Amino acid sequence: MHYFKNLYIFFLTFALFLSFFSTTNVKAKAFNVNDIEISKPFKNNFNKNEVINIGFRKAFFELINSLIKSSDIKKIDRIKLNEIKSMINTFSIKEEKFINQTYYVNMGVSFEKKKIFEYLEKKNIFPTQIIKETFLYLPIIIEEDVNDILIFSDNIIYKNWNKFNEKSQLINYLLPTEDLEDINLIKKNIKSLESYDFKDIIEKYFLKNSIISLISKKDNEIKVLSKINIQESTVFRNDVFKKINFNSDDDVNYFINNLKTIYEDLWKQQNQINTSIKLPLLIRVDNKNLNSSLKFESSLDEIDLISGYSINKFDKNFIFYDVVFNGTPNNFIKIMTSKNYKINTQKKIWILE
Repeated sequence: MHYFKNLYIFFLTFALFLSFFSTTNVKAKAFNVNDIEISKPFKNNFNKNEVINIGFRKAFFELINSLIKSSDIKKIDRIKLNEIKSMINTFSIKEEKFINQTYYVNMGVSFEKKKIFEYLEKKNIFPTQIIKETFLYLPIIIEEDVNDILIFSDNIIYKNWNKFNEKSQLINYLLPTEDLEDINLIKKNIKSLESYDFKDIIEKYFLKNSIISLISKKDNEIKVLSKINIQESTVFRNDVFKKINFNSDDDVNYFINNLKTIYEDLWKQQNQINTSIKLPLLIRVDNKNLNSSLKFESSLDEIDLISGYSINKFDKNFIFYDVVFNGTPNNFIKIMTSKNYKINTQKKIWILE
């Protein structure tokens, strides 16, 4: 009996030993960027490594365009290739082929989150959580010269809004279907569109987030009042675009791309990670069921606001985790509650119940 007891303790300790190192090393959180496509003419001086290096840079900036606001891109646009490589965990060649003397490759690159965040912190850039969300989007063009509005199929912005989307884009836009009832409702409120809440239209689509763009067009100047509803809060934003001609495809694309960048930046700001905040937490987890601790670690891995965690100590009853969180205690509790965890915070050591 004593022998089996010692054997049990050995295997328990060994399992926890593996769990500890999986936490700090093997389970290092990563950003995975897939389907990076590069092509290069196959000539006498062809060098496959040069193509791979182009892929590393392309993957890095695809990730960065999702992580930071557009105004911060210029702070890192001259990053050296060696700096990018130092943040790569792994990469893989998904497909490669030669067609008409041209080499094509599709690759995936995995970046270590901790190193990415540390790099951005050194550049005084706060990243965002990469949270993809669907917004209802309704653009309304107000033609002041003729006192008319353009809503659905008559609206060049509505028709072209989802024509081109970037892979790094976090917001997916759902445009409302053309509905006579909605048209009549908007026209009924034409004189008070700036104060109208559009709830009767928005609620049909069961989305928490929406953007209404009131686009006032006069000559070649465009004024945009954006009503941005994010969950239960509303943000109003005014923007002016000069020398925009809606009869020009290039001008329309320029206008749409700039508006999308504005909305992406606002969404990123809502989900920003303040990496300068380092909140240390000590959390006790029941050790009677190994799956509960593994599930807890897996949940921590999914949270970008957690900059790191490790096992502080353990015994036959409990595992004690050191967790570093980039935010407030209330924010951590809110996130864990959304993942169906209940945490007792009455004492210095928090208890996962």
